[in-house]
Amino acid sequence: MSTSERSSATELLAVVVIGAGQAGLSAAGQLLRKGLEPWEDFVVLDANDGPGGAWRHRWDSLTFDAAHGIHDLPGLPLGTPDPTEPASRVVSRYYGIYEREHGLPVVRPAKVESVVHHMEQGAPAPEAVPNAAASEHGTFTVTATDGRMWRARTVINATGTWDSPYIPYHPGIAEFTGRQLHTQGFTAAEDFTGQRVLVVGGGTSALQFLLQLDAAGAHPMWSTRRAPDWTDRFFDSSWGVNVEASVSARTTMGLPPLSVVAATGLPVTDQYLAGLASGVLISRGPLRRITPTGVVLDGPGPDGGAIPSQGPVADRLLASGGAAAGGLGHVPVLPGRACTALSTEDPLTTWETPVDVILWATGFRASLDHLAPVHIRERGGGVVMAADGVSVAKSPGLFLVGYGASASTIGATRAGRRAAVEAVRTVDAAAGAPASTK
Repeated sequence: MSTSERSSATELLAVVVIGAGQAGLSAAGQLLRKGLEPWEDFVVLDANDGPGGAWRHRWDSLTFDAAHGIHDLPGLPLGTPDPTEPASRVVSRYYGIYEREHGLPVVRPAKVESVVHHMEQGAPAPEAVPNAAASEHGTFTVTATDGRMWRARTVINATGTWDSPYIPYHPGIAEFTGRQLHTQGFTAAEDFTGQRVLVVGGGTSALQFLLQLDAAGAHPMWSTRRAPDWTDRFFDSSWGVNVEASVSARTTMGLPPLSVVAATGLPVTDQYLAGLASGVLISRGPLRRITPTGVVLDGPGPDGGAIPSQGPVADRLLASGGAAAGGLGHVPVLPGRACTALSTEDPLTTWETPVDVILWATGFRASLDHLAPVHIRERGGGVVMAADGVSVAKSPGLFLVGYGASASTIGATRAGRRAAVEAVRTVDAAAGAPASTK
């Protein structure tokens, strides 16, 4: 049977995996090890045209050495790629090899539009039977945007965040006459040579954009909502466990996950230390509002020259007399004018400066809109997760991976394996069979 003929299924599958990134592939590999048959017992649905997940959309200037660490998929070491090769090519090639070597049943392109839970006749509502297997009370129907459908006992959702870019509202955002783009739309720093670019956001993507824009001959400025969260802590294994624990504490309460930098901070690497020393990685304070041809910043002071606090770690480095100390001397006075107050909350010290481009490096939200029919979101937008970190408390049989603490590649790998184990246990329990120990 050809892949195209396998592209939709009317028979009841054990598992449908949605997403073929790190988490989805890890889950699929574990399903194989648990004895499930590809195409007959499970499929993997991928919205992309080829392997790579969200990585295939990253800009070419994001080389492998500048990307966050990529964790090995189970059973296939990544090896040591060329550090100067674009991360998008490295990861896409690696994921493709993994799919082929394991014979994974990946259907693409198959963008999922909705997931619906169907209750069996006379079955109690899931919330009435805590920790009950979904397959004891119904099945899931997964529908793609082109109408193809799959029915399954369980669903492992591994859709990540790339499809849900977040841009915060600021007064005047609709009136700006220059160019606005999000991280998702960035292709190359050379596109902005000679232009004044405001980079908004406090994460590592913002840092990478600022350094690349400066090297490409643009005139970047950095705006952060609060002082940058620089940290000089040592990133060891226990630190990673503590970060995952703090994120999990939020998701088990149904609170939306925080940004990565909120949990980790910005590491003072040699590259970023050089950026501080050159003045490129100096925040000019929060963005107050946007004008048709510029922005109003609360931080440069009444003459456009003052520098707000960069946080305790960076302030100490900038004042220490070391390599970073010269950074403040390299920060230019911003052109523009002092602004009059529009309200009592809009101080006279704000400064309007012209910009050609606003680059929103403001992160992403979990891509969960297709799960709306299952009604798993809380009022605040979060999802109550079970103690295992992958099971959705309100919808037994539905698993989220790459969500919350498992958003990193190492976390996604672990979560994918865990979700596969729980999915097989759910299916076995529904069939009255002993839980699989494979």
